Amino acid sequence: MTRFSSPHPDTPSGLFIRTFGCQMNEYDSERMEGILLTDGYESVESAEDAKIIIINTCSVREKPEEKTYSEIGRYRDLKEKHPDLIIIVAGCVAQQNAAVIIERFPIVDAVVGTHHVGEISNIVAQIRKGHGPIIADDFSDECRIDPFPRRRGLISAFVTITQGCNNFCSYCIVPFVRGRESSRNAGEIIRDVEELGAGGTVEITLLGQNVNSYRDPKRGMDFPELLEHVADVPGVRRLRFTTSHPKDLSDRLVDAYRTIPALCSHIHLPLQSGSSRVLAAMNRKYSKEEYLEKIDALRSVRSDLAVTTDIIVGFPGETSTDFEETLYVMERVRFDGAYSFKYSSRPLTKASTLKDTVDDEEKSRRLTILQELQKEHTLCTNRLHVNTIKEVLATGTSRRDPDVITGRSVHNKVVNFTGRYEDIGSLIPVKIIEARNNSLLGEAIHNYSIRSM
Repeated sequence: MTRFSSPHPDTPSGLFIRTFGCQMNEYDSERMEGILLTDGYESVESAEDAKIIIINTCSVREKPEEKTYSEIGRYRDLKEKHPDLIIIVAGCVAQQNAAVIIERFPIVDAVVGTHHVGEISNIVAQIRKGHGPIIADDFSDECRIDPFPRRRGLISAFVTITQGCNNFCSYCIVPFVRGRESSRNAGEIIRDVEELGAGGTVEITLLGQNVNSYRDPKRGMDFPELLEHVADVPGVRRLRFTTSHPKDLSDRLVDAYRTIPALCSHIHLPLQSGSSRVLAAMNRKYSKEEYLEKIDALRSVRSDLAVTTDIIVGFPGETSTDFEETLYVMERVRFDGAYSFKYSSRPLTKASTLKDTVDDEEKSRRLTILQELQKEHTLCTNRLHVNTIKEVLATGTSRRDPDVITGRSVHNKVVNFTGRYEDIGSLIPVKIIEARNNSLLGEAIHNYSIRSM
């Protein structure tokens, strides 16, 4: 693995990061930003004000990958006007197609794969010295996610606990762009959380491609035990995690929703399909019936648990009957939200060798039906919160109205409410007065005791 010397920028420069994809990518962007801020760079809102542009990419579907190439092309004129502008492509597309990016886009100074975002400082230093283009895309066999400099006072923060994936779902490119699964040492994770808690962070979200399979490489601590330790860190009032794989959702993890009060009443549990036959073709290693049993077990210990999911329509071989089974599961579970997509073939995956039996028009038709049903379910689950009082973590002001405070409930619902600017960063009791398609409206009740909730 290539190692570089550390940089010492003489003057602060503008840093602009454009992030595509999942929360893991958001975390990686935070890592790169935190590292470069300590080197003297300053975050800017516009690429036109930047000396460094980082495009952190996603290749989980064809559309985000296409967006990557469009995004890179947008900066050609800027590079011509400012030859000293540094353009870096990072993330999953960088890992997958490093050589293609360099050949297709001469404006790119470095391509940084998923296992090298922590070396961003050194890579920038080498570019400043005239070296390049740089390609850093080899894999490490261990989980190398060192704690990174963070700004104090973050209200909510991500902490990665695993890297890569061993599941090899037949449609998924993640194992090929993020590598095989490895877990961080629990001690490193706890120290990361302790530093955040001491700095004012109220809410922690533990991240991994499959957090359920976490196991400390030294002590053998599993995921439910890790949750207990993180929940005990001073200052941490809320705890979340994503993403879970249904096949690894253990009884002990279900029980954690009963025994750990800080664990928020929400889980993201990807379904992908409601057809057991399609699930087998996807190599998901659970059936429709097993998925529903997991949901029932979770709701038996947290009756108010909000459940969100991922669903793919039009997987090769999916029949109308298979699709109807997916709709059945949706009616049975009543998801609070769903990320739904048309199947798109990804290179290297097993499904890419299968005949795409569902044409794009039919995929679009099925997706529309599914999304309309989910829209109805989301509004219905939102309405259940009207006239109740919810604890909301206030995170900022509304983009549409700076006089309105915004935040999230323990159910991961977006709540916009009338409150005070000083509420930001605190857990505020909010009476919900209206449900909308994607959010709740409310009003703060400042004389209400959260302990009574």
